[in-house]
Amino acid sequence: MQNDIIDMIEPTPKLKTKKCRFVSFLIMVFLRFGVVIVGLVTWYVYDYFMALLSLFFAFIVMGIIRSKMRNSSIPFSQREFQYNDKGIADWFSALRLCVGEDDD
Repeated sequence: MQNDIIDMIEPTPKLKTKKCRFVSFLIMVFLRFGVVIVGLVTWYVYDYFMALLSLFFAFIVMGIIRSKMRNSSIPFSQREFQYNDKGIADWFSALRLCVGEDDD
């Protein structure tokens, strides 16, 4: 008889301090809107051909940054689940940036 034990999913950490919540919010905004901001700034400074090219490269670089943050902060047993930008930012802030901080 095969005994397969499925581990329970750890919930996304709750950030307690205002600083941690603010940092998590900034990371989420960066992950969510970084590509669009790069494209719009490039379009304003240059032209739309350069904007499309920078949008493409920013999309690739942002995907690499998002996957590095996800793989460095989310526990190994939970990497098979999908996480949105808010979840990745919360995990990264809780485990990498706000370690050992108390309530306000």
